[in-house]
Amino acid sequence: MKKSTINDILTEYKKVLHHDLTLYGWVKAFRSNRFIALNDGSTLNTIQIVVNPEQGFSEDLLKMINIGSSLKITGEVVESQGAGQTVEIIANKIEILGDNLYDELQKTILQPKKHSLEKLREEAHLRFRTNLFGAIFRVRSAVSFAIHEYFRKNQFNYIHTPIITGADAEGAGEMFGVTAFDLNEVPRNEAGEVDFEQDFFARKTSLTVSGQLEAETAMMGLGRVYTFGPTFRAENSNTTRHLAEFWMVEPEVAFNNLEDNIDLAEDFLKYVIQYALDNCKDDLAFLDARFAQEQKQKPEKDRAKEGLIEKLENVIAKRFKRVSYSEAIDILMNSKENKKGKFKYPLEGWGADLKSEHERFLVEKHFGCPVVLFDYPKEIKAFYMRLNDEGKTVAAMDVLFPGIGEIIGGSQREERLAVLKEKMELMEVDQKELYWYLDTRKFGSVPHAGFGLGLERLILFVTGMTNIRDVIPFPRAPKSAEF
Repeated sequence: MKKSTINDILTEYKKVLHHDLTLYGWVKAFRSNRFIALNDGSTLNTIQIVVNPEQGFSEDLLKMINIGSSLKITGEVVESQGAGQTVEIIANKIEILGDNLYDELQKTILQPKKHSLEKLREEAHLRFRTNLFGAIFRVRSAVSFAIHEYFRKNQFNYIHTPIITGADAEGAGEMFGVTAFDLNEVPRNEAGEVDFEQDFFARKTSLTVSGQLEAETAMMGLGRVYTFGPTFRAENSNTTRHLAEFWMVEPEVAFNNLEDNIDLAEDFLKYVIQYALDNCKDDLAFLDARFAQEQKQKPEKDRAKEGLIEKLENVIAKRFKRVSYSEAIDILMNSKENKKGKFKYPLEGWGADLKSEHERFLVEKHFGCPVVLFDYPKEIKAFYMRLNDEGKTVAAMDVLFPGIGEIIGGSQREERLAVLKEKMELMEVDQKELYWYLDTRKFGSVPHAGFGLGLERLILFVTGMTNIRDVIPFPRAPKSAEF
């Protein structure tokens, strides 16, 4: 017999009606020793299994069926007699596949009651089984697929950049070290410094903060490339917006300028969000209802003006507002919030590094749509960003989304060797360590641009969640590395 998923049965029920089939899943509910709500993870929805009394199922078997039990069901697909479902399965055979220690289950988040998100994080290995996290991670899977599909359709080459690296792409130094040393017996040189020449790679290495620099080398031969993989920041930031391990999407495109880069970012985001709307309807409807319920519990002044699905549709429908950093500073400086001291981080003028509250003010209160800021002061941006002709700003861009703030950061890259070397010297970036990066400017350098998208921030936006630890399976944060 064909092994079917519940999603198959519910979406193509006319093809299987009055057919016998076999399906597998976990019990979500069991009523009156007769009706089992079964789910297999393929969809948010359950299918009703009707225990056929004529089959003579033993009382001992039925007593073993509890919430969370894993079952193999063989039976006939029939039209449902109850409301709210099109079909159900009349079970002819039920097999319990694994242990279900029901008494111990009652001490976990699997017990049938509402739990706080904090409690669910403590049992992250079990939270996949809840409706909420099942929906979140199906959406994450769909979004990840859409990212690859977008780049494939646009003739990008997928590049695997190293996770272990000797290069600090951001120049911030907040990196996790990688070593094979016995930390109780670390070798040192005559100056008393750690002797990395004796380490596994014979040099100091770290977990990557970005695959951008390596992607640029590939772009110089392949034209259009992107990376999609884990990145790591040893930033001691215990907030709802930061993780120590997260997933980054980083395209790099030869012959693109800043305007091309902004166009790419907008088109990319709209494609991925539309894919989620088209392919995750049940999950997004569930998350939309949850989002609406959460808003009701907030003071009226703090409630979102749009529902979750409405917000996603509006982002797709509206062209992103493009605003220079200088114009944004003028808007923020003259805002009532700044003049009345309502910003947690007051702005003192041009050159300030914008915080999330400033970004969200521009998006949510001033413009009412996604915003792309561009041409930032050179002092607050990385060494590889292209210096503009006036010498004060660089061709950088950030895409700001409602409820999130920055969701994409990127720039036109500095393709001029002399200018790049000068910037590296001013910012104290080791040119000897990055000789290979400088080589890309020596041999056929071209204008090029790229950006980085933090996948988890995009999933936050699409699902309506508010804590980044709830949109990655096993969150890594300061003092937290379980599972």
